[in-house]
Amino acid sequence: MNARLLIRHTEVSAMWRGRCYGGSDAALSRAGARDAKARAPALAAWRPDVVIHSDLRRTRDLARLVAGIANVEAISDSGWRERDFGHWEGKSWSAIYRKTGNAMDGMIDAPDTFRPGGGETTGELADRVIAAFACLPAGRVAVVSHGGPIAALRGRQGQLAISTWPTLIPAYGEAWELDFE
Repeated sequence: MNARLLIRHTEVSAMWRGRCYGGSDAALSRAGARDAKARAPALAAWRPDVVIHSDLRRTRDLARLVAGIANVEAISDSGWRERDFGHWEGKSWSAIYRKTGNAMDGMIDAPDTFRPGGGETTGELADRVIAAFACLPAGRVAVVSHGGPIAALRGRQGQLAISTWPTLIPAYGEAWELDFE
């Protein structure tokens, strides 16, 4: 049987809180690192055949812990990266709002044309993640990724309105399982 366990990375460093850090290589906070170590045994007990992660360290740290305990390989795949926010990267959300007003609503209202900060549209994010999902190997695969990609995958697979996708973003360290033949 094929199974997928999608896991959101744990909490990021305090310097990134309240900031736009999609494609930025934000590190885990101390609490996030502790949480990753605490969650890794239970995630490894799911018995993955492989652990895939985006190529950003906030996912790599947890993926390597899980893979080490499960005695399987951890493989990097940039297809599981968070959204590219272009020149919004690193800026505070409040500064982005002050400068652009409610322009960020375009991620939901104009998913195929709005490029936050000149980055990736919501449609492009979803297409990238669906392609990465389709390329996963057979068997039990754990994927450590980010809130946006997991929500986009869940939304597309469930054929849900894009306006609902923000509600599909898992909490830090949360896992979502999908079984199929």
